[in-house]
Amino acid sequence: MTPSEKALVPFVSVDHMMQLIHQIGLEPMLRGIADYIEADFHRWELFDKTPRVASHSTEGVIELMPTSDGEVYGFKYVNGHPKNTKEGLQTVTAFGLLADVATGYPVLLSEMTMLTALRTAATSAMVAKHLAPKGSDTMAMIGNGAQSEFQTLAMKAICGLKSVRLYDVDPAATRKCAANLAAHGIEVVSCTSPEEAIQSAQILTTCTADKQYATILSDNMVGSGVHINAIGGDCPGKTELAAGILQRSDIFVEYPPQTRIEGEIQQLDDDHPVIEFWQVVTGQHQGRTSDRQITLFDSVGFAIEDFSALRYVRDQLEQTGLYHALDLLADPDDPRDLFGMLQRAAPN
Repeated sequence: MTPSEKALVPFVSVDHMMQLIHQIGLEPMLRGIADYIEADFHRWELFDKTPRVASHSTEGVIELMPTSDGEVYGFKYVNGHPKNTKEGLQTVTAFGLLADVATGYPVLLSEMTMLTALRTAATSAMVAKHLAPKGSDTMAMIGNGAQSEFQTLAMKAICGLKSVRLYDVDPAATRKCAANLAAHGIEVVSCTSPEEAIQSAQILTTCTADKQYATILSDNMVGSGVHINAIGGDCPGKTELAAGILQRSDIFVEYPPQTRIEGEIQQLDDDHPVIEFWQVVTGQHQGRTSDRQITLFDSVGFAIEDFSALRYVRDQLEQTGLYHALDLLADPDDPRDLFGMLQRAAPN
């Protein structure tokens, strides 16, 4: 039986996502996604918000991240398994969906392993645009895994980054990152320690994968007048920064009920003051207020950012045609006769 139009849902495969990125251009697409995220932060109060639903194991975590703006519903399925790379697997895989609230019908199904890398980097750079010291052009990238190149190029595209200083406990990861960035118009400096990496950097990005409390940056390593982009800590029991750094920083978060469970601030008292970043975007709260201030974006990733990224992709599909029409929904001639549809599909 030939599926009807009502049965078909646009599906963006990994291949189509990569074609889309190359057709638009990586840096323009990072800027586009960042613009969509910032626009949705402007209407933050419209969205349903809940901490992601997480299923933890000793090996990693599997999560669902839902939200809705009242007209469109979205969710992302995502995992985080640090051990996977040793087995030739990705640490993070993901897919996502948008649906029409009025009917409940899905309107987009998409891979999000690649898209999550873009949306995470776009969010980091969008925040740094507001919080980093004026004229910031050098970033320390500590943790040179799958996210590192995206973070660097988003900072270049959105914040004007000119130089990145790389460090990873695995020198092979640093070599990989440096090679991948070599042709992208940015100075790349490979370093042998975190201390060396943060020298002369105004933006400090930590993105490590181990599911444990760790001290990637100790208190005495971080001086005044920097912006810290802490994106590795994203589940209970996993942090990257010494608590002393948090005590000296103005801390900006996505959604406090989630970040207090998963972010760097799980090390602090539940009433430690933090600033919701959407309030900076809307002008309800100041961001950076002085040259000597330490600003810290305690980023764990939030569903609205995924919603924004999916919304951006959906808006590109009509002009690019980069999707499959997936036969996902049953569409019987009579909505009450699903069994009859099954009967008619029986082999002759």
